[in-house]
Amino acid sequence: MNAVLLSGLLGVVMMFASFLFKTKAPVRMLAILGILLLLVVNILESKGVRLFHLNTTGFLSFSSYALFFNSIAIACTLVYFLISSKDMQKAGNHYAEYFALIFFILTGIFLVTSFTNLLMLFLGIEIISIPLYILTGAAKKDLKSNEAALKYLLMGAFSTGIMLLGIAFIYGATGTFEIANMNIAGLAKSNLLTAGMLLLLFSMCFKVSVAPFHFWTPDVYDGAPTVFTSFMATVVKVGIFAGFLHLFYSGFETVAVQWKLWLAILAALTLFVGNITAVFQQSVKRMLAYSSIAQAGFMLFALVALNETGHEGLLLYAIAYSLATIGIFGVIAKMTDYSFDGFNGLATHQPLVALCVTIFMLSLAGIPLSAGFLAKFYMLKAVIQSGDYLWLVIFGVLMAAVSAYYYFRVIQAMYFKQGPNHFSGISSFEKYVLVGICILIVFTGLFPNVIFSWLYF
Repeated sequence: MNAVLLSGLLGVVMMFASFLFKTKAPVRMLAILGILLLLVVNILESKGVRLFHLNTTGFLSFSSYALFFNSIAIACTLVYFLISSKDMQKAGNHYAEYFALIFFILTGIFLVTSFTNLLMLFLGIEIISIPLYILTGAAKKDLKSNEAALKYLLMGAFSTGIMLLGIAFIYGATGTFEIANMNIAGLAKSNLLTAGMLLLLFSMCFKVSVAPFHFWTPDVYDGAPTVFTSFMATVVKVGIFAGFLHLFYSGFETVAVQWKLWLAILAALTLFVGNITAVFQQSVKRMLAYSSIAQAGFMLFALVALNETGHEGLLLYAIAYSLATIGIFGVIAKMTDYSFDGFNGLATHQPLVALCVTIFMLSLAGIPLSAGFLAKFYMLKAVIQSGDYLWLVIFGVLMAAVSAYYYFRVIQAMYFKQGPNHFSGISSFEKYVLVGICILIVFTGLFPNVIFSWLYF
């Protein structure tokens, strides 16, 4: 609860920072200090130390898993600020307001990971979505950004309507919004409940860009300012996935037979569409957009499995996917050419940056000794342990092999082709941050027990 209130307060503080500071450096420093404070407060709460206690009257419940997931989201946002905060100046003139919107988004993520009432799920999703519409259209003079924001707004409003209708159906079937008080097992054959669950399933699939509800993703990610695409594709996506898992694990596990097959089919379709379409892209930024769709397919494995391994796998996936994607987008934001040809000869011009990009790509591809490999391994293991859908595991391995092709295209361009320097430059501090991200990715891949010991002990 402390993180929810503090992140909202920090959002308000950042709104007024533009009036307090005339230059951008103090604004940036205030945001970084704020996110550090938020991380400390959330970690203290996970260890039982609360600055204040409020009675949420059954609307929110902050379990150790939810608090740990919140810590991951905050830590990844801190990394995002360190590597990309200067690039946010290029998006527009409202520098401080961008930080304020990100803090508000974090507030929504904390609600989504910890809700016990469907109304709080809806509020959390909307608190996440509305600032994202604004950030997507931040480059007001860029027609692609305007188009992306409009498309995101219209599609987002449509999916929100579907979510509200699903919640209304579930309320009609159960008579309550509180997950703990729903007699789901006793209403297993209720058509109203089944319709509500499917509508909730489809609306959540839209929010995390699961095929065939993914059509907005490439255009929005490609049209939005690159620095905000980085945040949308990582912290926001994994945060909503945590809520997705919480909803179907806590609320609808007893009637899993009605929706697990749907999820397995959607996971396979998402893997196929995301990976196959990414193969044919000529822009690295757009390729990563389709790649994020494919990664969502792997994250769906946690919902298909519905076991402890799936929960642990989603934590690892949140860390591995977010760090690698934030790192690669931090580099792309400094490129003048987003195509694969723009990376030609990068190893010659910027050898350290090229090495970091290589580690990011290897992790996203799931190569051993990286966090990405372990995350995929846990997802596959979770489905195998569930005893169902072995075909999905085999299909996931095949799609992971396909993904290696387009990730290695970037590595090939950097090391085996030559071209002009399209990299605009990077500070020494940002290089240290990139190296630090690489170390975290390798460390998580080698010592995952450190992560789990923090969760369980």
